[in-house]
Amino acid sequence: MFNKVLVANRGAVARRVLRALRQLRIKSVLAYSEADASLPYLAEADEVHCIGPAEPRASYLNQEVLLDLLRRTGADALHPGYGFLSENADFAQRVHDAGATFIGPSPRWLEAMGHKTRARDLMARHGMPMARSSGLLPSGEVPDVQVNAALQAASKLGFPVLVKPATGGGGIGMLAAHSEEQLRQAIGQAASLAQRSFGNAELYLEELLLRPRHIEFQILADRHGKVRHLFERDCSVQRRHQKVIEESPAPLLPRAVVTKAAQTMADILAGLRYDVIGTVETLYNSTSQAFQFLEMNTRLQVEHAVTEEITGIDLVVSQIRLAAGQPLEQVLPDETGTHGHAIELRVYAEDPVRFYPSPGTLKTLRFADAPGLRIETGYAEGSTVTPYYDPLIAKLVMHAEDRPRAIAALLQVIDNSEIAGVRHNLPFLRRVLSSTQFQEGRVHTGLAAELPPMAR
Repeated sequence: MFNKVLVANRGAVARRVLRALRQLRIKSVLAYSEADASLPYLAEADEVHCIGPAEPRASYLNQEVLLDLLRRTGADALHPGYGFLSENADFAQRVHDAGATFIGPSPRWLEAMGHKTRARDLMARHGMPMARSSGLLPSGEVPDVQVNAALQAASKLGFPVLVKPATGGGGIGMLAAHSEEQLRQAIGQAASLAQRSFGNAELYLEELLLRPRHIEFQILADRHGKVRHLFERDCSVQRRHQKVIEESPAPLLPRAVVTKAAQTMADILAGLRYDVIGTVETLYNSTSQAFQFLEMNTRLQVEHAVTEEITGIDLVVSQIRLAAGQPLEQVLPDETGTHGHAIELRVYAEDPVRFYPSPGTLKTLRFADAPGLRIETGYAEGSTVTPYYDPLIAKLVMHAEDRPRAIAALLQVIDNSEIAGVRHNLPFLRRVLSSTQFQEGRVHTGLAAELPPMAR
């Protein structure tokens, strides 16, 4: 097991990793930016080190500073959390070259799965069903060439289509196009967003399914060729292609179909000798009852707590132990099952109608207490949500005996919680939870947009 781990992230995930390290009795080193100097979780680390100004490229994305800190502190491993450098194959390799362990999949898997079109090709060769796509479009350096190629691809796929960056995640740069005119505009916008966010403007097109389910499957694997799945999460409730409500088990899906798909994915990844942790993201077509591969996230997911609550498995502790080389049979029990139902709400500092970020000081931050409620946050009352990072304030995770009880409990939590100083999306989350469609389990990726508009 590791002696000392550098936590190279911030907010709720940094606090979550620190908790796992304490449980494993591993010393922690926390990197923080100047903007995060007053956040409460800094007091929970054994060592803290400022790594630079607020801007991500000067701090949490600064590989040189992080590698220097790794050497200076004598840490023998680095946990990247999620976002930032968590799926950067070059950085993971540099951590290994420095004599430490990157707590995540091997660099070759970060490389193989990090480029979405290459990941699709790999998984398709091993029998994974795919949504139809264009393949990689020509370079955006010659806009007319890229647009013309996109128009030709769209004519074969048929409108509507989804323009997607070949790298990155979080829904950034994903734009729908229902006509040639919309596609021309979307190509330029998506390429610009992808270049700015991920340093790579490569794009591809994918058929845009109407009202699909977004279902993902949690994978754990050791360094010795063994892979297990820990069931599914339904992440269908989204705004702007970004998840806001996740739950498990997925409502109204045939359990036999879900279990078979999960095992198929685990078998494919075992054959490839994938390692440590990952999530297979799919779109579920209810007509064909098929799970179509979208991408593989080679990291801990934001919504990992949903799986932890229904299985009792600590995914962060498991990730650390697997990265250290422990075999899967020592990390997981012989059999894993699920108990009850879990739903996670992502609480953002944002306009609840237009979803624009709303940075500011949290003058009030009080979440109601309730049986089965788990709160994950990197903030406290008086903390500042800066414009430099994702505006996630907290994750509210409710575990209950069944889905109706989990929904009812979360509605009570929302009604008895108070946030002041920033705008927030609790009204939006309440509107979704209380809708007939959600309560009946009729969820899909367009659900939020179909609900009656909120008053501005």
